[in-house]
Amino acid sequence: MKNNTLKNRLLAWGKTTLFFTGLAIATSCQDALQEDVISQIGTEYLNTPKGIDDAINSSYSSMRVWYGTERGNNFTEFGTDIYTNGADGSWKFMNTYTNQFDSQTGHVRELWDELYRGINTANAVIDRAPNVAGMDATIRAQRIAEAKFIRAHHYFLLVQLFGPVELRLTETIIPTNEVSRTPESEIYAAIIQDLNEAIPNLEDKKASSQYGRATKYAAEHLLGRVHITKATSSSGAGDDYSKAEALLKDVIQNSGLRLLSDFGDVHAFGNEINDEIIWSVQYTRSPLTNGGGNNSHVFFLMEYDTQPGMQRDTQNGRPFKRYRPTVYALETVFQNRENDSRYKKSFKDTYLSNRPGTYTATFDNSKTSLSFAAGDTTMFLPGFEMSVEERAKRPYQVLVPSRYDEKLFPALTKHLDPGRVDRTQFEGGRNYLAMRLADTYLLLAEAQFRQGKLAEATETINVVRRRAAWPGKEAEMEITPDEFTFEFLMEERARELTGEQTRWLDLKRWGNLVQRVKQYNPQAAPNIQDFHTLRPIPQNQIDRAAGNQEGFPQNPGY
Repeated sequence: MKNNTLKNRLLAWGKTTLFFTGLAIATSCQDALQEDVISQIGTEYLNTPKGIDDAINSSYSSMRVWYGTERGNNFTEFGTDIYTNGADGSWKFMNTYTNQFDSQTGHVRELWDELYRGINTANAVIDRAPNVAGMDATIRAQRIAEAKFIRAHHYFLLVQLFGPVELRLTETIIPTNEVSRTPESEIYAAIIQDLNEAIPNLEDKKASSQYGRATKYAAEHLLGRVHITKATSSSGAGDDYSKAEALLKDVIQNSGLRLLSDFGDVHAFGNEINDEIIWSVQYTRSPLTNGGGNNSHVFFLMEYDTQPGMQRDTQNGRPFKRYRPTVYALETVFQNRENDSRYKKSFKDTYLSNRPGTYTATFDNSKTSLSFAAGDTTMFLPGFEMSVEERAKRPYQVLVPSRYDEKLFPALTKHLDPGRVDRTQFEGGRNYLAMRLADTYLLLAEAQFRQGKLAEATETINVVRRRAAWPGKEAEMEITPDEFTFEFLMEERARELTGEQTRWLDLKRWGNLVQRVKQYNPQAAPNIQDFHTLRPIPQNQIDRAAGNQEGFPQNPGY
């Protein structure tokens, strides 16, 4: 068999790799998608059962360009109403919408190229699998269905971020520069067809027997979101919300999934495989196969490690100070802390000394000298103002909201990864929880609200709110149909899903991105304009298209 390096086969419209440094199945206490390194293959290898398996596993690996990366978080958390930039990092322009965010932006190019690599790998599976000899018919159908799930997922991201893009539904083997921007209506039609065709052949259980593979319910959740998003696009149809409602109800009623009783357990370290997770993107602890890793653990943290009594450790994380909650997020979205546990269980409010000694106070002017033994409280963030007199009674520093800045702010704890080998390791190994049942409930409530089904929407959203309540406060957390407004829905999604790579896409779907950023994100407000509801097409894509700008036009404003 002649070997050739598929890494060197160029796609004029995608990335230069077709595959393989992909995911493979490994058996442990529970089968899970893990990575195997395969550097060179022969083209005929893809025409074997093992080749198809390795190809689909490789296609899954392209999810890592989005989930758990600074790239994916910059696209979804920056420049919204609930997150703005902290002190550090070179990508602040993605929050502030300055003209640095253009077609040369590395994140744009990397995302585009890797998503198309995944699409072309999925296309290869879809095209070749029907003709592979010796392949079990059920496995064949499942692998094709998984490829359609991945292809639909990637095109859904692309159409939301970039608008019309190249729609390619067959494997590209020979490089071509004949490309064009397919209308959004055709892209949505292809996404919906892929998912509808995938659902019957994916595993009909709450989690695949090989954890990390897409299931019927992951595809239904995704398709429900597709219909809700399409409904407010130029391709919207009158039945989008009713179709979404049916799909999301099936996930809730028939998947065997359930909301965990404690909101804090959903993102607890070591509990990444739990009954609320519909589908997650797999990472590993192996430095050979983890790629860049799940790095979300560094981005949402404040600069705790330079404060008296503290030094950096794996428990508190490596603080990159990238994403800082807005005043609106902290004071409006999370204002009901007496009944709602989600502020306390999403943000860190107490730091315990890991560097004992005597120090001079830094930010708390109610005291001068501080002494800490190991394990003593060094900092407390009450989330509200305290008088100087009240703070002076505490033997530690109190960080009040009026003292928050780009270095000191409430740190999100959802992504902390104390399983890293040391306090400097950047490449995290936690699975990224890409789809969970609470989001299904919230999407269902949105679909019902849009149809005027206020009573049903209220009961749906109350399921999520009762779970979020402090013990004994469930009744206080319930709302009535009269209290269910769209503003309330937007805030409820922020309370439940903050920091989970949904917010920018939500605001884009609702058509109020510009208005809400101007209202709630002072750093971004001066620059954001209507054209920022689409991202720039990467310049390398335009340059390699026949006709360049005429053949593949840039989005307006860039």
